[in-house]
Amino acid sequence: MRLENKVVVVTGGAQGFGEGIVRRFATEGARIVIADIQAQAAQDLAQSLQTQGVSAIAVKTDVSKGPDMHHLAATTLNSFGRVDVVVNNAGTSHRNQSLMTVDEDEFDRVFAVNVKSIYWAAQAFVGHFRAQGAGAFINIASTAGVRPRPGLVWYNSTKGAVITASKAMAVELAPDSIRVNVINPVAGDTPLLGTFMGEDTPAMRAKFIASIPLGRLSQPQDIANAALYLASDEAAFITGACLEVDGGRCV
Repeated sequence: MRLENKVVVVTGGAQGFGEGIVRRFATEGARIVIADIQAQAAQDLAQSLQTQGVSAIAVKTDVSKGPDMHHLAATTLNSFGRVDVVVNNAGTSHRNQSLMTVDEDEFDRVFAVNVKSIYWAAQAFVGHFRAQGAGAFINIASTAGVRPRPGLVWYNSTKGAVITASKAMAVELAPDSIRVNVINPVAGDTPLLGTFMGEDTPAMRAKFIASIPLGRLSQPQDIANAALYLASDEAAFITGACLEVDGGRCV
């Protein structure tokens, strides 16, 4: 198994891309920490995995809050004794609209969840990675940070920030054998899809799909397969990479 005995933390792990990553990693032998602000959904998923023989726990976590992220790290170490991979997947967006109509509270929320969470993850986990001599971050950004589109200006800029921060982290943390990589999904069939499109209708889906050369939205399994490679020892010499999982959208 490609992740046998590795301890993996997945933020936003109770649904969407995060759930896909959790389930895929579990099939490869990982021990899983599901961090999500939706505590019951995270617990339900953990219990479901436990019935299949997977070592999994759930930790209620608001990734925009430092105490929550430090609690997540402490709980992981108390439960498993180590942490090998942190997948910073939790994210949110404002609804597709004019850049002028996104209010300050919404702007602050999107930056706190999408960008400040990366800061808190570094604060909470880098010390542990250094102490054990290795570790990996996989940060889920977006094609929106590579090919931004109208209506999602402030969301786009958070994902651009994640990409830049990740590359800088990769260089700074490389001497500590800590790898940092990015996955950029195209719009996926997840609970955030309607927010990205403004409204989830067949016509809007068709419009989005028309911009993807391979002719479909991304699925959680697509993102999970890419994350699996970056989490595995097969990617031991990969850091600072941005992998578009987008069906050709960014070409």
